[in-house]
Amino acid sequence: MSSASFFVSPHELWSRIGTADAPAILDVCRREIYEAGPGVIPTAQWRKPETYLEWVPSLPTDRPVVLACRYGHNLSQMIAAELRARGVPAQVLEGGRTAWSEAGLPVVTKATLERFAPKSPSLWVTRRRPKIDRVACPWLIRRFIDPQARILYVDPPEVKNIAADIGAIPFDVEGVEISHEGERCSFDTMLKLFGLEGDPHLARVALIVRGADTARYDLAPEAAGLHAISLGLSALAGDDDHGMIERGFIVYDALLAWSRHAAEERHNWPAKAA
Repeated sequence: MSSASFFVSPHELWSRIGTADAPAILDVCRREIYEAGPGVIPTAQWRKPETYLEWVPSLPTDRPVVLACRYGHNLSQMIAAELRARGVPAQVLEGGRTAWSEAGLPVVTKATLERFAPKSPSLWVTRRRPKIDRVACPWLIRRFIDPQARILYVDPPEVKNIAADIGAIPFDVEGVEISHEGERCSFDTMLKLFGLEGDPHLARVALIVRGADTARYDLAPEAAGLHAISLGLSALAGDDDHGMIERGFIVYDALLAWSRHAAEERHNWPAKAA
């Protein structure tokens, strides 16, 4: 097991959510507490704490796990201790969901989550040959909503039919809920629906996506670069849609990391006098 500390603070956990190495987050509040809250920590899956001995052995041992209960007391600490005894680098969310809320950190709107992704893996479908918005939306889904989500890419006329046939959520096509709204992209719509548009870093990424996807390079100086990189990746990927999003996710991981940690950094070549 790694030497991970027993507790992780809300802000530290938020900095790890949205990355390729994010931990699995398990909400182990008692059911009535979970149901009473309007939001869910992004990517968190609820588990019935009273039956933890039944589901603990099935958890993966190759990735970190963070346990979140109401206050970070007995429920999450008991289960974290069991996991650590089995070699899982488990941690407890310090202060629990209460501390997360008091820190003003984002939560996914529970009503939207239950409507679009009531269980994991959730299933989504859109047009094939993704370039910008149809890479950004799956990235948002897997990084902030459901890491196990399945994304299907099909011919445009078949998106709604296939969605109806198999119960998938259609996105980025005309006439569906998750699509463009005026000058705003499907990525913007998804942020709004899931209650994540208030995060300044995701909002900055959204502005870049909107500028790149709608040829509004005046919206953000990074938009033209995203447009060029996305079309270049598409040319390299050809008809391999899932290869495209695998490459594209690295770009959006980098944009989010830049916004969070490096947006004020500047580079030049300060020539010095001899």
